[in-house]
Amino acid sequence: MNEFAAYLAKIDDPDHHDRVEEVLKWVTASYPQLAPRVAWNQPMFTDHGTFIIAFSTAKKHMAVAPEKAAIDRFEQDIKAGGHSSTEQLIRMSWDRPVDYALLGKLIEFNIEDKADYDKFWR
Repeated sequence: MNEFAAYLAKIDDPDHHDRVEEVLKWVTASYPQLAPRVAWNQPMFTDHGTFIIAFSTAKKHMAVAPEKAAIDRFEQDIKAGGHSSTEQLIRMSWDRPVDYALLGKLIEFNIEDKADYDKFWR
């Protein structure tokens, strides 16, 4: 988690800090093959040099950025979970539990879908 220490230190709200730290630890423990890094001022995970998922904070939500292909693939799961989304990110409200089932689906889809991909972004 050393890669994320400086990012986490900038989160003023202690509840938001703890939530983001919990999610980053969960990804690290659940997918140890992913490489953690901070780029574009957000914590992210990559696999063989290709982007898998990133996180950022906003006043009312934690933003999850898995790329458009994953958002499109799990559009119904996103809506069923009560989350809103844009073309590039999913908003997970601070006042609801983290949707780890959805996070797992997004990460696993990207790992599999980009297994032979050699660029950073799709």
